[in-house]
Amino acid sequence: MIMQKNPFLKQYKAEIDVFISSALKEDIGSGDHTGQSCLSNLQFSKANLIVKESGIIAGVELAEYIFKSKNAAFKFKSKIKDGSRVKAGDVVFTIEGPQLELLATERLVLNCMQRMSGIATLTHKTAALIQHTKCKLLDTRKTTPNFRYPEKWAVLIGGGENHRMGLFDMIMIKDNHIDFCGSVTAALTKTKKYLESQNLEIPVIIEVRNNEEIEACLDFQWIHRILLDNMNPEKLSEGLKIIKGRITTESSGNITTQTIVSIAETGVDYVSLGAITHSAKNIDLSLKAI
Repeated sequence: MIMQKNPFLKQYKAEIDVFISSALKEDIGSGDHTGQSCLSNLQFSKANLIVKESGIIAGVELAEYIFKSKNAAFKFKSKIKDGSRVKAGDVVFTIEGPQLELLATERLVLNCMQRMSGIATLTHKTAALIQHTKCKLLDTRKTTPNFRYPEKWAVLIGGGENHRMGLFDMIMIKDNHIDFCGSVTAALTKTKKYLESQNLEIPVIIEVRNNEEIEACLDFQWIHRILLDNMNPEKLSEGLKIIKGRITTESSGNITTQTIVSIAETGVDYVSLGAITHSAKNIDLSLKAI
């Protein structure tokens, strides 16, 4: 699987710029004293990004952007694209540039790519389990604080789809919202009034726990999706029969790679799985001087 450059960086450039600036400041602080003691930006050197274990590579485009954000003089030669399957010994890219800034930027690039590649690998493996169904794999907001954008980018590279980016781009009415409002009907009625008063056009998803709550949702055909929460395949199938395809559906809660196939085979449209971001194992990579 090879994924061409996607519009993620263009769409979220401002947010990724903030992330890079903050991450470099966290690491470099008042200065890279090791580098400053024995290296010089007047000297240019080269290094290869080397894969140390098999997986799906992710973060190549981000790595180039990080290096060139630090110094436009960097020369970046990509040998393997985001979304490609890699094995130990593969060279993903060659970077050439000022010695001091190259090594000062190295750790951020490695941290991003190792994490992103781990997520892309787990996403790819999980999506492959349900590719025989119509069900699509979604991520969640269960991401590392201040690292959400690279992690969600990695999900796309791995073949999954993004759920909401945050609290700002979608209304997602969950169990506590419903309980605080008193009912599904009350929560959706208030939501409709809010959207109209704010002149907002954003998707609305509502989480339901039983058939009674599903029935209540059907009076609000304008909602974007019904999320059937913590339902086993039998209960999920019951709920889908009630909905009859009138509203898009999603399954979430206590789903694992062992249960996702039976969930997807019910005919649900989406399944969301927090584990693809919060439980992915990093892929080992290293940057070696040449």
